[in-house]
Amino acid sequence: MPTTPTPEDPEEGAQTRLADRETVKLPIQRRAVRGKSPAKRPARRAPLALAAVVNSLWAALVSLVPTLLLVWGVFASDSSGTSLGETLRLGLAGWVLAHWVPLQTGIGPISLAPLGLTAVAAWRVYRAGVHTARAIGARAHHKRLPWSPWPAARAGLAIGIVYSGLGTLAAALATHKGVDVSTVRAALTFGGFGLVAGSLGAFAEARGIARLAAHTPRVLRDAVRTGLVAALLVLGAGAATTGMAVAVSGGDASQIIDDYHTGIAGQIGLVIVCGFFAPDVTVWAASYLVGPGFTIGSETFISAAHVSVGNLPAVPLLAGLPSTPATGYAPLLLGLPLLAALIAGWLLARRSLRSDPERSWFPLLGAAALAGPVAGVLLALVSAAAGGSLGADGLADIGPHAGAVGFVAMFMIAIGTLLSTAATKLALRAKKARE
Repeated sequence: MPTTPTPEDPEEGAQTRLADRETVKLPIQRRAVRGKSPAKRPARRAPLALAAVVNSLWAALVSLVPTLLLVWGVFASDSSGTSLGETLRLGLAGWVLAHWVPLQTGIGPISLAPLGLTAVAAWRVYRAGVHTARAIGARAHHKRLPWSPWPAARAGLAIGIVYSGLGTLAAALATHKGVDVSTVRAALTFGGFGLVAGSLGAFAEARGIARLAAHTPRVLRDAVRTGLVAALLVLGAGAATTGMAVAVSGGDASQIIDDYHTGIAGQIGLVIVCGFFAPDVTVWAASYLVGPGFTIGSETFISAAHVSVGNLPAVPLLAGLPSTPATGYAPLLLGLPLLAALIAGWLLARRSLRSDPERSWFPLLGAAALAGPVAGVLLALVSAAAGGSLGADGLADIGPHAGAVGFVAMFMIAIGTLLSTAATKLALRAKKARE
């Protein structure tokens, strides 16, 4: 007999229907193995040529555009009828001059670079080297990975090549009636400028400078650091002296600006131009404090022992020039370079003895003695950079004598750092003995 099916239990029926459905496979979430990180995709790197062109062009625009605007503001209120094209060419000529490319003009060669604008251009090219090296992956992100200097070297070379092309183009455009700029000289100078500043930035980004410093003997590292500090302190003293001299002669400086009759915009532009040349005058003041002094053409020589003033260009910064040799309390200013050496030596001893209280005399005094030549070379280089000409005849030679400044500063700073370092070590030893 057929049997009648018994009714299913509701719960058992539901389970049967669920069992009959198709199984859906869910994705399995991967878990990171303990102690191991998941593999990272390699960072995308930009082509070297593209990175060098973009970064070099941006570096050039950052320093060029303000220069063009400044020159346009100076000549905007000029009644001589200077056209916009000529104004832009003058701005390009000033930008080229900031890279130590001389201008051949009707009054003679002009080669005195505005170091304020030069510093801005150098900083931007340095940053271009940093960004280019970062774009091509020049830095080894892991300490165990081998480090190679070639990516950073290629980045610096690419910056130099692109910057050389930009300088050549600027020199060709800046050449007009009354102003002649050598494109060959501009190509070589801009190429060297871009190569040096761009390579410094590239190797800094690739940690090449840090690796070089780590493999340099400690005595040499301390000497370079101390010499750099001493040179910066001497230049700081020169800047303070310049500011004080211009402030004392503020009435004469204001009168010189008013005599130009350029209006408010022109006067502001003249003040900014003076700001571009302020680092030059700062270096001149530092050479005055060191001793050798400086010249402004064939008729003007300024030093602490001898002053002769001839015909000077109408520049507000020159209103603070002394008219007589140093007398009264003025000779006290000549002790500022020695004070800078004493401070640098004190900092050297404090830093060295804090990290190594038992450091012997020989390496400590050796670093102090070598700081003198380091500072002398640095001050000689900036003195050479702050020299040039503003035409022929009476203004053909302007600035300090770089060799004399470096020679005197070398001995002065070496003596000061040696005395200060030895005195600091003896004082710290006596203090430790009392404790």
